[in-house]
Amino acid sequence: MMRTRPLKVALLGCGVVGSEVTRIMTTHADDLAARIGAPVELAGIAVRRPDKVREGVPAELITTDATALVKRGDIDVVIEVIGGIEPARTLITTAFEHGASVVSANKALVAADGAALHAAAEAKGADLYYEAAVAGAIPLVRPLRESLAGDKVNRVLGIVNGTTNFILDKMDSTGAGYSEALDEATALGYAEADPTADVEGFDAAAKAAILAGIAFHTRVTIDDVHREGLTEVTAADIASAKRMGCTVRLLAICERAADGASVTARVHPAMIPLTHPLASVREAYNAVFIEADAAGQLMFYGPGAGGSPTASAVLGDLVAVCRNKLSGTTGPGESAYTRLPVSPMGAVITRYHISLDVADKPGVLAQVATIFAEHGVSIDTVRQQGKDGEASLVIVTHRAADAALSSTVVALRELDTVRGVASIMRVEGE
Repeated sequence: MMRTRPLKVALLGCGVVGSEVTRIMTTHADDLAARIGAPVELAGIAVRRPDKVREGVPAELITTDATALVKRGDIDVVIEVIGGIEPARTLITTAFEHGASVVSANKALVAADGAALHAAAEAKGADLYYEAAVAGAIPLVRPLRESLAGDKVNRVLGIVNGTTNFILDKMDSTGAGYSEALDEATALGYAEADPTADVEGFDAAAKAAILAGIAFHTRVTIDDVHREGLTEVTAADIASAKRMGCTVRLLAICERAADGASVTARVHPAMIPLTHPLASVREAYNAVFIEADAAGQLMFYGPGAGGSPTASAVLGDLVAVCRNKLSGTTGPGESAYTRLPVSPMGAVITRYHISLDVADKPGVLAQVATIFAEHGVSIDTVRQQGKDGEASLVIVTHRAADAALSSTVVALRELDTVRGVASIMRVEGE
Protein backbone atom coordinates (compact mmCIF):
# COMPACT_ATOMS: atom_id res chain seq x y z
CA MET A 1 0.00 0.00 0.00
CA MET A 2 1.40 3.39 -0.99
CA ARG A 3 2.04 5.99 1.70
CA THR A 4 0.28 9.26 0.93
CA ARG A 5 2.59 11.62 2.82
CA PRO A 6 5.40 12.56 0.43
CA LEU A 7 9.09 12.19 1.08
CA LYS A 8 10.64 15.64 0.83
CA VAL A 9 13.75 16.25 -1.24
CA ALA A 10 16.12 19.24 -1.20
CA LEU A 11 18.26 19.87 -4.26
CA LEU A 12 21.60 21.66 -3.90
CA GLY A 13 22.61 23.03 -7.29
CA CYS A 14 20.56 23.53 -10.42
CA GLY A 15 23.01 23.56 -13.30
CA VAL A 16 23.01 21.04 -16.14
CA VAL A 17 22.59 18.03 -13.84
CA GLY A 18 20.33 19.68 -11.28
CA SER A 19 17.96 20.96 -13.95
CA GLU A 20 17.70 17.50 -15.43
CA VAL A 21 17.05 15.98 -11.99
CA THR A 22 14.24 18.51 -11.53
CA ARG A 23 12.76 17.68 -14.93
CA ILE A 24 12.76 13.93 -14.31
CA MET A 25 11.33 14.28 -10.82
CA THR A 26 8.51 16.39 -12.26
CA THR A 27 7.68 14.47 -15.43
CA HIS A 28 8.09 11.00 -13.90
CA ALA A 29 6.57 11.75 -10.50
CA ASP A 30 3.94 8.99 -10.72
CA ASP A 31 6.45 6.35 -11.79
CA LEU A 32 8.89 7.36 -9.07
CA ALA A 33 6.13 7.19 -6.47
CA ALA A 34 5.12 3.72 -7.65
CA ARG A 35 8.69 2.45 -7.51
CA ILE A 36 9.40 3.97 -4.11
CA GLY A 37 6.07 3.33 -2.42
CA ALA A 38 5.43 6.99 -1.61
CA PRO A 39 5.34 10.30 -3.49
CA VAL A 40 8.52 12.37 -3.61
CA GLU A 41 8.23 16.12 -3.38
CA LEU A 42 10.90 18.59 -4.38
CA ALA A 43 10.80 20.92 -1.38
CA GLY A 44 13.53 23.42 -2.28
CA ILE A 45 16.37 24.15 -4.69
CA ALA A 46 19.45 26.01 -3.49
CA VAL A 47 21.35 28.05 -6.09
CA ARG A 48 23.96 30.79 -6.18
CA ARG A 49 22.31 32.89 -8.90
CA PRO A 50 18.56 33.12 -8.27
CA ASP A 51 17.92 35.43 -11.24
CA LYS A 52 19.19 32.97 -13.83
CA VAL A 53 16.48 31.67 -16.16
CA ARG A 54 15.89 27.96 -15.52
CA GLU A 55 13.28 26.57 -17.86
CA GLY A 56 10.91 24.14 -16.19
CA VAL A 57 12.21 24.87 -12.67
CA PRO A 58 9.52 26.22 -10.30
CA ALA A 59 10.61 29.69 -9.23
CA GLU A 60 8.95 29.34 -5.82
CA LEU A 61 11.37 26.53 -4.91
CA ILE A 62 14.49 28.60 -5.53
CA THR A 63 16.54 29.80 -2.56
CA THR A 64 20.05 31.09 -2.04
CA ASP A 65 20.17 29.88 1.57
CA ALA A 66 21.39 26.29 1.19
CA THR A 67 22.17 26.00 4.88
CA ALA A 68 18.64 26.89 5.93
CA LEU A 69 17.26 24.43 3.40
CA VAL A 70 19.20 21.43 4.74
CA LYS A 71 18.45 22.48 8.34
CA ARG A 72 14.67 22.49 7.88
CA GLY A 73 14.19 19.20 9.69
CA ASP A 74 11.39 17.97 7.41
CA ILE A 75 13.78 17.12 4.55
CA ASP A 76 14.16 13.38 4.01
CA VAL A 77 16.81 13.38 1.27
CA VAL A 78 19.32 15.98 0.11
CA ILE A 79 20.64 15.75 -3.45
CA GLU A 80 24.01 17.50 -3.80
CA VAL A 81 25.16 18.37 -7.33
CA ILE A 82 27.09 21.60 -6.68
CA GLY A 83 30.52 19.92 -6.71
CA GLY A 84 33.77 20.98 -5.07
CA ILE A 85 34.86 20.53 -1.46
CA GLU A 86 33.21 23.48 0.27
CA PRO A 87 30.46 24.37 0.94
CA ALA A 88 29.37 20.88 -0.20
CA ARG A 89 31.07 19.07 2.70
CA THR A 90 29.54 21.32 5.35
CA LEU A 91 26.09 21.16 3.75
CA ILE A 92 26.20 17.35 3.55
CA THR A 93 27.27 16.90 7.17
CA THR A 94 24.63 19.43 8.25
CA ALA A 95 22.01 17.43 6.33
CA PHE A 96 23.02 14.29 8.25
CA GLU A 97 22.79 16.15 11.56
CA HIS A 98 19.21 17.16 10.74
CA GLY A 99 18.02 13.67 9.82
CA ALA A 100 18.40 13.64 6.03
CA SER A 101 20.13 11.07 3.85
CA VAL A 102 22.29 12.30 0.97
CA VAL A 103 22.66 11.50 -2.70
CA SER A 104 25.75 13.13 -4.21
CA ALA A 105 27.46 13.39 -7.59
CA ASN A 106 30.55 14.97 -6.01
CA LYS A 107 33.56 12.83 -6.96
CA ALA A 108 36.12 15.35 -5.67
CA LEU A 109 34.61 15.42 -2.19
CA VAL A 110 34.01 11.67 -1.90
CA ALA A 111 37.54 10.91 -3.14
CA ALA A 112 39.08 13.38 -0.68
CA ASP A 113 36.92 12.84 2.41
CA GLY A 114 34.72 9.79 1.86
CA ALA A 115 35.65 8.12 5.15
CA ALA A 116 34.56 11.13 7.24
CA LEU A 117 31.34 11.50 5.27
CA HIS A 118 30.47 7.83 5.74
CA ALA A 119 31.21 8.12 9.47
CA ALA A 120 28.93 11.17 9.73
CA ALA A 121 26.13 9.34 7.92
CA GLU A 122 26.49 6.22 10.06
CA ALA A 123 26.45 8.26 13.26
CA LYS A 124 23.01 9.62 12.34
CA GLY A 125 21.60 6.45 10.78
CA ALA A 126 21.55 8.05 7.33
CA ASP A 127 22.49 6.95 3.84
CA LEU A 128 25.26 8.32 1.62
CA TYR A 129 24.92 7.26 -2.02
CA TYR A 130 27.10 8.52 -4.89
CA GLU A 131 26.69 6.39 -8.00
CA ALA A 132 26.74 9.53 -10.15
CA ALA A 133 30.19 10.48 -8.86
CA VAL A 134 32.00 7.83 -10.85
CA ALA A 135 30.78 7.30 -14.41
CA GLY A 136 27.51 9.05 -15.15
CA ALA A 137 24.76 6.60 -16.01
CA ILE A 138 27.09 3.58 -15.93
CA PRO A 139 26.35 1.52 -12.80
CA LEU A 140 29.66 0.84 -11.06
CA VAL A 141 29.36 1.74 -7.38
CA ARG A 142 26.31 -0.43 -6.72
CA PRO A 143 27.66 -3.53 -8.56
CA LEU A 144 30.95 -3.23 -6.68
CA ARG A 145 29.54 -2.76 -3.20
CA GLU A 146 26.43 -4.92 -3.57
CA SER A 147 26.40 -7.31 -6.54
CA LEU A 148 30.05 -8.32 -6.07
CA ALA A 149 30.03 -8.14 -2.27
CA GLY A 150 30.54 -11.91 -2.05
CA ASP A 151 33.39 -12.01 -4.54
CA LYS A 152 37.03 -10.92 -4.48
CA VAL A 153 37.76 -8.10 -6.90
CA ASN A 154 41.36 -8.05 -8.11
CA ARG A 155 41.43 -5.33 -10.75
CA VAL A 156 39.46 -2.37 -12.05
CA LEU A 157 40.64 -1.05 -15.41
CA GLY A 158 38.92 1.51 -17.54
CA ILE A 159 38.26 4.77 -19.30
CA VAL A 160 36.44 7.03 -16.85
CA ASN A 161 36.73 10.46 -18.45
CA GLY A 162 34.86 11.27 -21.65
CA THR A 163 36.76 14.45 -22.49
CA THR A 164 40.15 12.78 -22.59
CA ASN A 165 38.81 9.80 -24.49
CA PHE A 166 37.35 12.11 -27.11
CA ILE A 167 40.68 13.92 -27.50
CA LEU A 168 42.73 10.74 -27.81
CA ASP A 169 40.20 9.16 -30.15
CA LYS A 170 40.38 12.19 -32.46
CA MET A 171 44.18 12.17 -32.37
CA ASP A 172 44.11 8.51 -33.35
CA SER A 173 41.43 8.69 -36.04
CA THR A 174 42.36 11.98 -37.71
CA GLY A 175 46.07 12.42 -36.98
CA ALA A 176 45.37 15.70 -35.17
CA GLY A 177 47.70 17.01 -32.51
CA TYR A 178 46.66 17.45 -28.89
CA SER A 179 45.79 21.15 -29.21
CA GLU A 180 43.64 20.61 -32.30
CA ALA A 181 41.75 17.74 -30.68
CA LEU A 182 41.21 19.78 -27.50
CA ASP A 183 39.84 22.68 -29.53
CA GLU A 184 37.32 20.35 -31.18
CA ALA A 185 36.32 18.88 -27.82
CA THR A 186 35.76 22.40 -26.48
CA ALA A 187 33.71 23.46 -29.49
CA LEU A 188 31.45 20.43 -29.09
CA GLY A 189 30.98 21.01 -25.37
CA TYR A 190 32.95 17.95 -24.23
CA ALA A 191 35.68 20.07 -22.63
CA GLU A 192 35.22 22.89 -20.12
CA ALA A 193 36.62 26.37 -20.72
CA ASP A 194 39.30 25.34 -18.22
CA PRO A 195 39.93 21.65 -19.05
CA THR A 196 42.65 21.13 -16.42
CA ALA A 197 40.68 18.71 -14.23
CA ASP A 198 40.09 16.46 -17.22
CA VAL A 199 43.28 16.65 -19.27
CA GLU A 200 45.61 16.53 -16.26
CA GLY A 201 43.84 13.46 -14.89
CA PHE A 202 42.38 14.94 -11.68
CA ASP A 203 38.83 13.89 -12.58
CA ALA A 204 39.87 10.33 -13.42
CA ALA A 205 42.05 10.11 -10.31
CA ALA A 206 39.11 11.00 -8.05
CA LYS A 207 37.04 8.28 -9.69
CA ALA A 208 39.90 5.79 -9.38
CA ALA A 209 40.15 6.51 -5.65
CA ILE A 210 36.44 5.85 -5.15
CA LEU A 211 36.48 2.65 -7.21
CA ALA A 212 39.62 1.29 -5.52
CA GLY A 213 38.23 1.92 -2.04
CA ILE A 214 35.00 0.09 -2.78
CA ALA A 215 36.58 -2.73 -4.80
CA PHE A 216 39.29 -3.59 -2.28
CA HIS A 217 37.45 -2.70 0.95
CA THR A 218 40.14 -0.27 2.01
CA ARG A 219 40.54 3.49 2.27
CA VAL A 220 41.96 5.13 -0.83
CA THR A 221 41.94 8.90 -1.29
CA ILE A 222 42.81 10.96 -4.33
CA ASP A 223 46.21 11.68 -2.78
CA ASP A 224 46.99 7.95 -2.99
CA VAL A 225 46.41 7.85 -6.75
CA HIS A 226 49.36 8.27 -9.09
CA ARG A 227 48.25 10.75 -11.74
CA GLU A 228 49.53 11.71 -15.18
CA GLY A 229 47.55 13.69 -17.73
CA LEU A 230 47.60 13.52 -21.49
CA THR A 231 48.99 16.95 -22.36
CA GLU A 232 52.36 15.42 -23.26
CA VAL A 233 50.90 12.83 -25.63
CA THR A 234 51.96 13.69 -29.18
CA ALA A 235 50.90 12.70 -32.66
CA ALA A 236 54.20 10.78 -32.83
CA ASP A 237 53.16 8.72 -29.78
CA ILE A 238 49.86 7.90 -31.46
CA ALA A 239 51.70 6.90 -34.65
CA SER A 240 54.09 4.67 -32.67
CA ALA A 241 51.14 3.00 -31.01
CA LYS A 242 49.58 2.31 -34.39
CA ARG A 243 52.79 0.66 -35.63
CA MET A 244 52.56 -1.66 -32.62
CA GLY A 245 48.92 -2.49 -33.31
CA CYS A 246 47.83 -0.33 -30.38
CA THR A 247 45.99 2.86 -29.57
CA VAL A 248 46.44 5.32 -26.68
CA ARG A 249 43.87 5.85 -23.94
CA LEU A 250 43.91 7.58 -20.54
CA LEU A 251 43.29 4.70 -18.14
CA ALA A 252 42.32 4.42 -14.50
CA ILE A 253 43.89 1.24 -13.12
CA CYS A 254 43.25 -0.11 -9.63
CA GLU A 255 44.90 -3.41 -8.71
CA ARG A 256 45.28 -5.76 -5.79
CA ALA A 257 48.86 -7.02 -5.43
CA ALA A 258 49.48 -10.66 -6.33
CA ASP A 259 50.17 -11.47 -2.66
CA GLY A 260 47.03 -9.62 -1.58
CA ALA A 261 49.01 -7.45 0.85
CA SER A 262 48.58 -4.08 -0.86
CA VAL A 263 46.79 -2.22 -3.64
CA THR A 264 47.74 0.34 -6.27
CA ALA A 265 45.70 3.05 -7.94
CA ARG A 266 46.92 5.04 -10.93
CA VAL A 267 45.78 7.20 -13.83
CA HIS A 268 47.95 7.73 -16.90
CA PRO A 269 48.01 7.44 -20.70
CA ALA A 270 48.80 3.95 -21.93
CA MET A 271 49.04 2.01 -25.14
CA ILE A 272 46.50 -0.81 -25.39
CA PRO A 273 46.25 -3.42 -28.17
CA LEU A 274 43.57 -2.83 -30.79
CA THR A 275 42.24 -6.29 -29.89
CA HIS A 276 41.36 -5.12 -26.37
CA PRO A 277 37.71 -4.06 -25.95
CA LEU A 278 38.76 -0.71 -24.46
CA ALA A 279 40.47 0.18 -27.73
CA SER A 280 37.07 0.35 -29.44
CA VAL A 281 35.61 2.86 -26.95
CA ARG A 282 35.15 5.94 -29.10
CA GLU A 283 34.26 9.60 -28.71
CA ALA A 284 33.26 10.66 -25.16
CA TYR A 285 32.15 7.24 -23.96
CA ASN A 286 33.43 5.46 -20.86
CA ALA A 287 34.07 1.77 -20.26
CA VAL A 288 35.33 -0.10 -17.20
CA PHE A 289 36.53 -3.69 -16.75
CA ILE A 290 36.16 -5.36 -13.38
CA GLU A 291 38.08 -8.60 -12.79
CA ALA A 292 36.98 -10.80 -9.89
CA ASP A 293 37.82 -14.33 -8.73
CA ALA A 294 34.42 -15.91 -9.30
CA ALA A 295 32.74 -13.51 -11.71
CA GLY A 296 35.71 -13.27 -14.05
CA GLN A 297 35.78 -10.25 -16.37
CA LEU A 298 32.84 -7.86 -16.41
CA MET A 299 32.63 -4.83 -18.69
CA PHE A 300 30.48 -1.74 -18.11
CA TYR A 301 30.04 0.68 -21.01
CA GLY A 302 28.09 3.86 -21.69
CA PRO A 303 27.99 7.66 -21.47
CA GLY A 304 30.04 8.73 -18.48
CA ALA A 305 28.97 12.35 -18.19
CA GLY A 306 26.34 14.87 -19.23
CA GLY A 307 23.11 16.12 -17.70
CA SER A 308 20.80 13.23 -18.55
CA PRO A 309 23.20 10.32 -17.84
CA THR A 310 24.32 11.80 -14.53
CA ALA A 311 20.74 12.61 -13.53
CA SER A 312 19.80 9.00 -14.28
CA ALA A 313 22.35 7.81 -11.72
CA VAL A 314 21.19 10.42 -9.20
CA LEU A 315 17.56 9.34 -9.54
CA GLY A 316 18.52 5.69 -9.19
CA ASP A 317 20.18 6.51 -5.89
CA LEU A 318 17.20 8.63 -4.86
CA VAL A 319 14.83 5.68 -5.33
CA ALA A 320 17.10 3.40 -3.28
CA VAL A 321 17.52 5.93 -0.45
CA CYS A 322 13.80 6.70 -0.32
CA ARG A 323 12.97 2.99 -0.11
CA ASN A 324 15.41 2.71 2.80
CA LYS A 325 13.70 5.66 4.50
CA LEU A 326 10.32 3.98 4.22
CA SER A 327 11.59 0.68 5.61
CA GLY A 328 13.60 2.30 8.39
CA THR A 329 16.89 0.87 7.18
CA THR A 330 20.08 2.11 5.55
CA GLY A 331 22.04 0.72 2.63
CA PRO A 332 25.70 -0.33 2.57
CA GLY A 333 28.08 2.12 4.18
CA GLU A 334 31.86 2.23 4.05
CA SER A 335 33.61 -1.14 3.95
CA ALA A 336 37.28 -0.67 4.81
CA TYR A 337 37.97 -3.75 6.89
CA THR A 338 41.02 -4.91 4.90
CA ARG A 339 43.05 -1.79 5.75
CA LEU A 340 45.40 -2.54 2.86
CA PRO A 341 48.22 -0.06 2.23
CA VAL A 342 48.43 1.71 -1.14
CA SER A 343 51.78 0.97 -2.77
CA PRO A 344 53.67 3.77 -4.52
CA MET A 345 53.91 3.94 -8.29
CA GLY A 346 57.51 2.73 -8.16
CA ALA A 347 56.27 -0.72 -7.16
CA VAL A 348 53.93 -1.06 -10.16
CA ILE A 349 55.05 -3.61 -12.75
CA THR A 350 54.10 -3.11 -16.39
CA ARG A 351 55.55 -2.88 -19.91
CA TYR A 352 56.97 0.33 -21.35
CA HIS A 353 57.37 2.00 -24.73
CA ILE A 354 60.38 4.35 -24.78
CA SER A 355 61.45 6.59 -27.65
CA LEU A 356 65.04 7.90 -27.57
CA ASP A 357 66.78 10.44 -29.78
CA VAL A 358 70.36 9.19 -30.25
CA ALA A 359 73.49 9.75 -32.32
CA ASP A 360 73.49 7.70 -35.50
CA LYS A 361 76.77 5.84 -35.10
CA PRO A 362 77.98 2.31 -34.30
CA GLY A 363 77.74 1.07 -30.73
CA VAL A 364 74.84 3.25 -29.58
CA LEU A 365 72.36 0.40 -29.41
CA ALA A 366 74.84 -1.70 -27.43
CA GLN A 367 75.33 1.14 -24.94
CA VAL A 368 71.60 1.58 -24.48
CA ALA A 369 71.02 -2.16 -24.11
CA THR A 370 73.72 -2.32 -21.45
CA ILE A 371 72.01 0.41 -19.42
CA PHE A 372 68.72 -1.47 -19.54
CA ALA A 373 70.43 -4.71 -18.45
CA GLU A 374 72.29 -3.02 -15.57
CA HIS A 375 68.97 -1.81 -14.14
CA GLY A 376 67.17 -5.12 -14.53
CA VAL A 377 64.85 -4.06 -17.35
CA SER A 378 64.55 -6.64 -20.11
CA ILE A 379 64.06 -5.43 -23.70
CA ASP A 380 61.38 -7.06 -25.82
CA THR A 381 61.74 -5.25 -29.15
CA VAL A 382 63.85 -2.44 -30.64
CA ARG A 383 63.24 -0.38 -33.76
CA GLN A 384 65.98 1.94 -35.02
CA GLN A 385 65.80 4.66 -37.65
CA GLY A 386 68.65 6.97 -38.64
CA LYS A 387 69.38 9.88 -40.96
CA ASP A 388 72.02 12.62 -41.23
CA GLY A 389 73.86 11.67 -38.06
CA GLU A 390 70.72 11.51 -35.90
CA ALA A 391 68.61 8.47 -35.08
CA SER A 392 65.72 7.31 -32.97
CA LEU A 393 65.42 4.14 -30.95
CA VAL A 394 61.97 2.85 -30.08
CA ILE A 395 62.20 0.26 -27.34
CA VAL A 396 59.44 -1.89 -25.87
CA THR A 397 60.33 -3.64 -22.62
CA HIS A 398 59.13 -6.76 -20.94
CA ARG A 399 57.30 -6.19 -17.66
CA ALA A 400 59.35 -4.19 -15.19
CA ALA A 401 58.89 -2.16 -12.03
CA ASP A 402 58.30 1.55 -12.51
CA ALA A 403 61.19 2.34 -10.17
CA ALA A 404 63.57 0.23 -12.27
CA LEU A 405 62.43 1.94 -15.47
CA SER A 406 62.85 5.37 -13.86
CA SER A 407 66.43 4.65 -12.82
CA THR A 408 67.12 3.32 -16.31
CA VAL A 409 65.93 6.58 -17.87
CA VAL A 410 68.10 8.62 -15.50
CA ALA A 411 71.15 6.59 -16.58
CA LEU A 412 70.24 6.90 -20.26
CA ARG A 413 70.17 10.68 -20.02
CA GLU A 414 73.80 10.61 -18.86
CA LEU A 415 75.00 8.93 -22.05
CA ASP A 416 76.68 11.32 -24.50
CA THR A 417 75.12 9.43 -27.38
CA VAL A 418 71.55 9.92 -26.10
CA ARG A 419 70.28 13.31 -27.21
CA GLY A 420 67.01 13.06 -25.31
CA VAL A 421 64.10 10.91 -24.19
CA ALA A 422 61.32 11.77 -26.62
CA SER A 423 58.55 9.87 -24.82
CA ILE A 424 57.80 7.17 -22.30
CA MET A 425 54.46 5.39 -22.21
CA ARG A 426 53.17 2.34 -20.42
CA VAL A 427 51.68 -0.59 -22.33
CA GLU A 428 48.58 -2.12 -20.70
CA GLY A 429 45.80 -4.55 -21.48
CA GLU A 430 47.89 -7.49 -22.57
